[in-house]
Amino acid sequence: MSGVVFAGEAVGRAVPLVAGALGASGIAVAALPSRLAMRAELRKRWRTWAIAAPVFLGTLLLGAGGAFALAAALGATAVSEYVRMAGLPRAEYAVLLVAAVVLPALAWLVPGAVDARAVDLRVVALLLVAAALPALLAGDHERGFTRCARTVFALLWIPLPLTGLVVLGDTAVAVGLAVALGDVGAWCGGMALGRSGVLARPLSPLSPSKTWAGVLGAAGATGLALSAVGTFTPVLWVAVLTGCVLGDLLESMVKREAGVKDAGSWLPGFGGLLDRIDSLLLALLLAMVVAA
Repeated sequence: MSGVVFAGEAVGRAVPLVAGALGASGIAVAALPSRLAMRAELRKRWRTWAIAAPVFLGTLLLGAGGAFALAAALGATAVSEYVRMAGLPRAEYAVLLVAAVVLPALAWLVPGAVDARAVDLRVVALLLVAAALPALLAGDHERGFTRCARTVFALLWIPLPLTGLVVLGDTAVAVGLAVALGDVGAWCGGMALGRSGVLARPLSPLSPSKTWAGVLGAAGATGLALSAVGTFTPVLWVAVLTGCVLGDLLESMVKREAGVKDAGSWLPGFGGLLDRIDSLLLALLLAMVVAA
């Protein structure tokens, strides 16, 4: 086994915080006036959170095996959404789907293959070959490089970061909770401080609604979440905050080139799974880096 420690301590600390947040937000959403335009959308989001939070915490409470199952399920769903947006053929979809299962399995069963210290060079080589092989065998001289580049990007963006759910142990619980509350904090910060002035300036034209006020809100919420579960360190906080801020912009860039508003339409209040975990992916990857 990989020796990853899932003591359940982080889950134990997270449960009261999540329960309190869901309870308070549920009351607030229920009390919203019917004339408020965002009422229906916020209620959908709350219901999705009410289901997703117990699933996330429950699977991680099962240990490394549960973390593997969660990472594989999230990865398989996310790559299917990505493939549709990127317009990749079935061969690349198969590569990404296999990677979504195999990489977390390696992290779980093969010590040191994919861990918080370093990614084994053999894994890097296999990812590059796997990404390039379909286009090379097909002799695609028109879109071969584009197919390869988009597949490599997907491998680094989706399956590899999700191995963090396995290798980070209890820290993965803290990162997931911090990202979730950071998203709420960013929304609250934008609503409260992002109406005018320098804090109302957008971070990037890719997503004009993401402002510096939202960054402040996310900074406060992520710091409080990490402190609440006893995992706060300055470097982990910066890693999670960076993931919260840039992860959403990264997916916005992909969606804008693909010409779509959302990665999917099946997740109430959010669109697709990628629309929900875009920040988590980058936060997990950066958390693995700072844990090295």
